Amino acid sequence: MTASAPPRGLSDTVRACLWMLGGIASFTTMAVAGREVSVTLDTFEIMLYRSVVGVIVVLAIGTATGSLRTVTTRNLPLQTVRNIAHFTGQNLWFLAITLAPLAQVFALEFTSPLWVLLLAPLLLGERVRAAQYAVAAIGFGGVLLVAQPFSGSISPGLVWAGLAAIAFAVTNLLTRRLTRTETVTGILFWLTVLQLVFGLIAAGYDGDIARPDAAALPFVVLIGFAGLTAHFCLTNALRLAPAATIMPIDFARLPLIAVIGALFYAEPLDPLVLFGGAVVFGAAWANLRLAERA
Repeated sequence: MTASAPPRGLSDTVRACLWMLGGIASFTTMAVAGREVSVTLDTFEIMLYRSVVGVIVVLAIGTATGSLRTVTTRNLPLQTVRNIAHFTGQNLWFLAITLAPLAQVFALEFTSPLWVLLLAPLLLGERVRAAQYAVAAIGFGGVLLVAQPFSGSISPGLVWAGLAAIAFAVTNLLTRRLTRTETVTGILFWLTVLQLVFGLIAAGYDGDIARPDAAALPFVVLIGFAGLTAHFCLTNALRLAPAATIMPIDFARLPLIAVIGALFYAEPLDPLVLFGGAVVFGAAWANLRLAERA
């Protein structure tokens, strides 16, 4: 379910859409594989083994292309903070997909761009207009439709998914700052290396790191590859076409994972979750359009 490069000879917009489809396949693959290995591995162990795979892939590709020489330590403190945020968000995300329906987790993940909007003035000093705050309020209405807080107790999984979205927003904002001076290879190198260190500490603090058995090993490798290809596909898509043009394609992840959840995990297809997810994603897309016109 991971992606290969789109064929040449197509327009940039079409190629960007194909990269986005590859990203959708990769994110969906990672969610399903994470659900499968959660029976035998905790989230810290999943992140540890994912990072092992990631380091091997980045070193292999970086060596083959000669791009490893672009890796520097000049922004190591910021790289560290960024990866603490990402490590936190990814662990919460893996925990959420074991405790809540996959469609709800994905719908709440779509709130990350709205958190970027709210946090950008604090972390990057960027100006946010009143219309964008109104869009964020609409997005919050979508969150209420997804989480349904007034229908009873809120699942802990939804709390973790919401917090993961905030951590991903911080990650994206710090990534934006790093891209001013760092290459993609440099960012991915420190992503995998630092998260390998974090995973080793978090998984091994009790002196007991579970090893994946024969059944779990293919899923662990799949998580490692899917995590890298998802971000690689998204980066290439955004290089070829404006975010406001291609990001709506990402919403296809929600109905896709809802169907997978229903077919393989007996999760109910809740129309309110799909509608709420559409509201959240629509708000995020509207914010992108407003930002482009600023």
